[in-house]
Amino acid sequence: MRKLICTASLSLIVMLALAQKKTKTVAPNPTDLLKTAALQDLQAGYETDKATALQIWKYAEVGYKEVKSSALHQQHLKEAGFQVEAGVAGIPTAFVATYGSGKPVIAILAEYDALPGLAQQASPEKALIAGQDAGHGCGHHLFGTASVAAGIEIKKLIEAKKLSGTVKVFGCPAEEGGSGKVYMVRAGLFNDVDVAVHWHPGDANSITMTSALANTSAKFRFRGLSAHASMSPERGRSALDGVEAMDNMVNMMREHVPQETRIHYVITAGGRAPNVVPDFSEVFYYVRHPKRDQVVAIFDRLVKTAKGAAMGTETNVDYEIIGGTHDLLINRTLAENMQQNLEKVGGVQYSAEEIAFGKKLQSSFTFKAPEIANAATVKPLQAVVDAGGGSTDVGDVSYAVPTVGMEAATWIPGTPAHSWQAVACGGTEIGTKGMMVAAKTMTLTAIDLFTQPALIEKAKAEFKEARGDYQYKALLGDRKPALNYRD
Repeated sequence: MRKLICTASLSLIVMLALAQKKTKTVAPNPTDLLKTAALQDLQAGYETDKATALQIWKYAEVGYKEVKSSALHQQHLKEAGFQVEAGVAGIPTAFVATYGSGKPVIAILAEYDALPGLAQQASPEKALIAGQDAGHGCGHHLFGTASVAAGIEIKKLIEAKKLSGTVKVFGCPAEEGGSGKVYMVRAGLFNDVDVAVHWHPGDANSITMTSALANTSAKFRFRGLSAHASMSPERGRSALDGVEAMDNMVNMMREHVPQETRIHYVITAGGRAPNVVPDFSEVFYYVRHPKRDQVVAIFDRLVKTAKGAAMGTETNVDYEIIGGTHDLLINRTLAENMQQNLEKVGGVQYSAEEIAFGKKLQSSFTFKAPEIANAATVKPLQAVVDAGGGSTDVGDVSYAVPTVGMEAATWIPGTPAHSWQAVACGGTEIGTKGMMVAAKTMTLTAIDLFTQPALIEKAKAEFKEARGDYQYKALLGDRKPALNYRD
């Protein structure tokens, strides 16, 4: 009997020991603890960041005119302890804010320019704002605010000696056609950077795996002779005829360019009165293609049409390069890491009022809209796609340093960029909630970059292979920043 009792006791001891072994607490990963604390701190600052974003939404300043928007971001960075260098690369509204020392150097890109002609109230129905022209139809008020918030969060961790290295927030003006980052790359401001992190507002949560179209833009200015259009038309030479002749030739040229090409234009000056032969006219052109060398070749042909049009109409023409951007190099190494962090953060949860707002907004679409619930999900990482439909000056950054980006749902699913609907969403918590998804994801990604040297080395190796022996050359040449391109 005693033997049976002893055997039972021994079995119980073994079972208890096994149970204790199974329930043994595993020490938390130090990086995970940093991430958890960072997420909590970012959420605690949500109301402050929301107020900043909505203030810049109200400013709605267009490219190179973002005086108040840039100043507000600089103020917050200075108050947080950053050293801020303003007016970099010959651009009054550009800045670089730096904190820390040594390697790695992680850059976070911030944008804050609005679009002309898109003033809109924070309403699910089209409603203009009296006395205002521009609006944040691409969500850059959210872009800049999230990037500054992420930069400040990383600064706190460096200050607390939880991380070691340097964080830089790049204040990048005039992304919308002004190519602000190109001048910053050309000026060598990214020479000491190891990795650049960015994001963009959108209608879904995903990692950027689609390249961009290379782009060159220019304004063609025709000059002729004024005359009375009825009494003495033979004495006039119409600058508008020059523009229209050029436009006609370009439209015929579309049949004879690679099918991936995109060419679009707007006549920015065509005369003031029908009975006066216009002595000045201007047309603003964009040329896009997935390959930068094709953009150069097609733009050269565009110049020939302008010269031919001037000859045929007996006018004179000159042109000014306004912008030029590279395609976007995708870095899958960095993308896979950012995907993990985006999945950790998750998507956007809407309130009942926001869902009602979204349904009302979607009723204005001329197409079937996706489910509003899609904003709460994260898209899986896709394969690299050669080119999308848009262009971005982040492309030039991606040829300077390994670069990774994401999109966050700041607009109701289905909302097109550059629309009054996007402006409306951006003026509400639909926009600022998505903004926080981006701020958190960029922060977590930056933490990994600071704590995993091997991640940076692998990303650099992929970057060097993708770039090959290409020597960077700005597609806008050596011109100075087009500070008045929105005039």
